Amino acid sequence: MNRPVSLILFLALVLGGGLVLGSLSTQGEWYAGLAKPSFNPPAWLFGPVWTVLYILIAVAGWRVWQRDRTGWPMKLWWAQLALNFLWTPVFFAAHQIGLALIIVLLMLAAILGFIATAWRLDRVAALLFVPYAAWVAFASVLNGALSMLN
Repeated sequence: MNRPVSLILFLALVLGGGLVLGSLSTQGEWYAGLAKPSFNPPAWLFGPVWTVLYILIAVAGWRVWQRDRTGWPMKLWWAQLALNFLWTPVFFAAHQIGLALIIVLLMLAAILGFIATAWRLDRVAALLFVPYAAWVAFASVLNGALSMLN
């Protein structure tokens, strides 16, 4: 498969999956009724942040896939994506804040593992995951605070 086509497929998978999950799992009344910490961001911020992050995730995955499709970086990339896509329905649809906290912490571990293992293979791909790691670390703290407050 040529490079532009495979990049488009990575972008479609990650952005498409994120958009579908986001549209199916709206914040709704349940989330609005939760007690929130003082550092809870405004709802409008999540869409733009995740759009940028999903592009970075797709490009990083595509870059690693071009170099080693079966190595640890790619395995961790798939793991973080599965956990990413699992978190939204667990939190917003199933209302399982504690289980969502476990999922987001596992996702953070997979992201950090990706950065560490991809560093030797493709530093650009590893660096593309740094903003994602920072956001998911923040999301982990936020999820933990929501779990404690509710």
